[in-house]
Amino acid sequence: MLLESAIIVVYSTALILIFMYALAQLNLLFNYIGSKKSSSKGPTFNLSNPAEVPYVTVQLPVYNEMYVMDRLLENIVELDYPSEKIEIQVLDDSTDESVETTAKQIQKLQQQGFNIQHIRRKNRKGFKAGALKEGLEIAKGEFIAIFDADFLPDSDWLQRTIPFFKDEKIGVVQTRWSHINRNYSLLTKVQAFALDAHFTLEQVGRSAKGHFINFNGTAGVWRKECIIDAGNWEGDTLTEDLDLSYRAQLKNWKFKYLEDVETPAELPVVISAARSQQFRWNKGGAENFRKMIGRVFSNKNVSFKTKVHGLLHLLNSTMFLNVLIVAILSIPMLYIKNEYAHLKAYFYVMSFFVISTLIFFICYWFMYKKTHGASMKSFVQYIVMFFTFFSIAMGFSLHNSIAVIEGHIGKRSEFVRTPKFNINSLSDNWKNNKYLRKKPSLNVILEGILMLYFGFGMYSAFVVGDQGGDFGLFPFHFMLFTGFGFVFFQSLKPRT
Repeated sequence: MLLESAIIVVYSTALILIFMYALAQLNLLFNYIGSKKSSSKGPTFNLSNPAEVPYVTVQLPVYNEMYVMDRLLENIVELDYPSEKIEIQVLDDSTDESVETTAKQIQKLQQQGFNIQHIRRKNRKGFKAGALKEGLEIAKGEFIAIFDADFLPDSDWLQRTIPFFKDEKIGVVQTRWSHINRNYSLLTKVQAFALDAHFTLEQVGRSAKGHFINFNGTAGVWRKECIIDAGNWEGDTLTEDLDLSYRAQLKNWKFKYLEDVETPAELPVVISAARSQQFRWNKGGAENFRKMIGRVFSNKNVSFKTKVHGLLHLLNSTMFLNVLIVAILSIPMLYIKNEYAHLKAYFYVMSFFVISTLIFFICYWFMYKKTHGASMKSFVQYIVMFFTFFSIAMGFSLHNSIAVIEGHIGKRSEFVRTPKFNINSLSDNWKNNKYLRKKPSLNVILEGILMLYFGFGMYSAFVVGDQGGDFGLFPFHFMLFTGFGFVFFQSLKPRT
């Protein structure tokens, strides 16, 4: 009974942590709904008055982006802003032939009168954070707009973001990501679904009550003074954006989130690219938990509720580990439940935590109907999308849990960029992209084994106990089976 007791304790603890996270999401939903009743905008610059137009530096940190560099540069020079008040820094850490083609394009743009520089470093020290920091040293702008290589801001983007900096307490203005290839595949649809939830429910819900939010690494503007005051960019985590965001807010800088300003970007179209991105984000989140949680709870100017939200925000990626624990232990729990009749009351109580899924369902519906409408057809489509998203997210739980564990134990790793494809429509093709990994990782084998394991879980529903089976966990195991199956088979697809 000792082993069974240990399984029950670990399983229950993971369920409780997931439930706490769900409650936090529900609170953010209330904040989100409440924020729509507020219309306070604060002071803004009048950019039609030349005396009020501040100098802006646009930073483009890039590394081996041969497929999207032309598109990026052609887009950025179209930003509508007085030419004498803007400079563009191409922070190019590339090591391939894109260096030469980028240099030629920049030279051509310079000849056309654009104030654009091609900045190269001797090494990639600090990775993206190091490049941003080095560019900042020579930046002329009072405000620093940052775009990754796959982002395509509209021409009026600066006109819609810079004015808010008239409030001298604002250190960052962040915009919402949109997705130029949302409907390219099931994988891109799922990624868009998850990101939409973050950029509506979470960002608005947190900012509405003054909780910690984060600059998302791109599609935002920093006040240069804020960056320096917060300690500048640091490359000791894989998510330098989250790190600097917390340090800035702990120094009492305000963040302005603009839900209505969209910045189009490209989603990863193959699972190996999504894996790279997910690994970096989740490991970086765990690294920032180790780095920042003590500072958050020791800061006397931060309210207790904001500290709790900060804790759950920094532990966001750790939810994947809790999901994986619950998933793996759910099959032993199925057998324990049917072996020990005196524990059935406990299992009835623990089934209450199905409400966590219901909470997520409600929260994400509010996000989904904002962009897709609230018709019955839309709701049916949402049901399918929600359970598809949940299944695939659980399929990523092993991969992301490894990232989280590495982050929590302090294992260092290189900043691995997400390959870009220049995919805009269904007719575009990503095959033969030179930046793709040619071989799947060893973790893929484990994901295949887990697919079979949860297949066994579905079989177990028919044979456990003496009452004709127990199908309470069958839907859960079916979602896990399909989620791990999707990740497994997609990861085995040829890369050429």
